[in-house]
Amino acid sequence: MKNNIKISALVVAHNEQDKLASCLKKLIFADELVVVLDKTNDKSDIIAKKFGARVFKGNWNIEANRRNFGIKKCTGDWILEVDADEHVSKELFNEIRQKTKNTEPGYFLIPFDNYIGKRKIRYGWGASWGVSAAPRLHFKGCKIWEKRNLIHPSISLSGKKMWLKSRIKHYVDEDINDMILRLIRYTDLKAIDLAKQNKNMPHFLIIIRKGITRFFKCFISRKGYKEGKWGFIIAIMASLYIILSYMKASEIKEKK
Repeated sequence: MKNNIKISALVVAHNEQDKLASCLKKLIFADELVVVLDKTNDKSDIIAKKFGARVFKGNWNIEANRRNFGIKKCTGDWILEVDADEHVSKELFNEIRQKTKNTEPGYFLIPFDNYIGKRKIRYGWGASWGVSAAPRLHFKGCKIWEKRNLIHPSISLSGKKMWLKSRIKHYVDEDINDMILRLIRYTDLKAIDLAKQNKNMPHFLIIIRKGITRFFKCFISRKGYKEGKWGFIIAIMASLYIILSYMKASEIKEKK
């Protein structure tokens, strides 16, 4: 591998002017900063250009399309994908420089520190309601976002799987109201995905069972109980995500 490895930082955002500056400020150690703005009508482009970013605007109905577009616009050997509500530390950049210097093409999973407001919540996250780690750093060509889902699209990965130790700080929600609003957005989009599938909706009791299973998975298996009331709320949201998504999908099918 060559010694002068170039790192591109990619941020894909939609009307995130209140969060974007603090995010981009943490990405100054990258060799290139690419910002993709989807259906944006705020001042995000002005903010991004102040940090020397290459800014691209567009209108994408599928999340995978806008993320793949951003990846193609990056010119670096390795691409670090960051959302506007996430912060990358200097320590993480130092680790990225060190680990990518003499490694083969592939991808790195990066662990997360998730926050609700100013409170760090370590346990209980996973699956549809927050993640504890994700493949955010990849050699160009080793990661493709799949186009099947409006929300939580799957990804195709190739090359060597590796881990970083330093964490991304993810400011998930400000408070419980934010969590509820996110639940509404997520279930609206998931319901559309479910309704598009040529399958019968599961029986109501099966949906309830799925929701209860998800609650215990978050609260017990993923140790959400260690976070007290916040772990309980996260488990409730994860459970409701399943139940409400299927119920909304049934409504969509009935209207058709």
